[in-house]
Amino acid sequence: MIPTLFSVSYAGLWGQHRHDLDSFIRKAADLGYPAVELMAKRPHLSVLDFDKGRLESLRRLADSRSVEIVTIAGYTDFTSGKQCAEVPFVEMQVLYVRQLAAMAQALGAKVIRVFTGYTTDETGYFADWDKCVKAIRECAAVAGEFGVTLGVQNHHDTAISTDAYVEFLDEVDHANCKAMYDPWVPALLGEDLYENAKRLAPRMVQTTLADYIRLPRYAYLPGLVNYRELPAMVRAVPLGAGFLDLAGFARGLKDGGFDGYVCYEMCSPLRGGGDEANLDATASKSLDAIRALFT
Repeated sequence: MIPTLFSVSYAGLWGQHRHDLDSFIRKAADLGYPAVELMAKRPHLSVLDFDKGRLESLRRLADSRSVEIVTIAGYTDFTSGKQCAEVPFVEMQVLYVRQLAAMAQALGAKVIRVFTGYTTDETGYFADWDKCVKAIRECAAVAGEFGVTLGVQNHHDTAISTDAYVEFLDEVDHANCKAMYDPWVPALLGEDLYENAKRLAPRMVQTTLADYIRLPRYAYLPGLVNYRELPAMVRAVPLGAGFLDLAGFARGLKDGGFDGYVCYEMCSPLRGGGDEANLDATASKSLDAIRALFT
């Protein structure tokens, strides 16, 4: 297993400290991560900002710090744009993936990460599903032209449960489309992380880890002098400090034969705040946890 750090962790989102990609590469090396995943949008690896020269410079920097650029993280939503069907949203996103594939090739990256799509309306789920299947199949073919693997992360609403995710990948049925299964959503849904990790391990290229605590929420009902329960809030904490059964998940991956990249991300508000010292400490603790989980 190769520990990997996702640049979204230092992108300045959710009020967190921001590094540009050059300083992020140096940060990852200083923290001891041998590999990185790069966020493919501003303020990081935007297709609008990185020409051939900037890509070559970034690769030289990574090589000089012995950091492997593994994955380019695309941001897709293939169900978007239903309210304006005349705009070719899917075509634009497939083109985006093609550009990411070219950038990945220039950087020596092996994988492009994509998502499926968010729910548009309940009556349109089958149409949304079909749109995502066709789009991701085309993206897999496009990425393959550049020698880059397409990975689908279980993040967006379409095919979000593990059974649906497996069904979706089976329907895409493309040799260049692989799983990037992570434990966050299955844990929230109450699924068995060990069994599902073992099930997905043979078709995976990478997993992405984060950990969370649950904080119950309630809304006051003055007429009843009581409270109504609301969906729990989750807050990011270092790996091993939250409710996810990461040990079971890691054991399932190992028992299923996975031996790839294990990426850590700080991609939501973090316990302790977003200052650089807290990010560094959390990333460092989580690196130790990855090494302990996968040895």
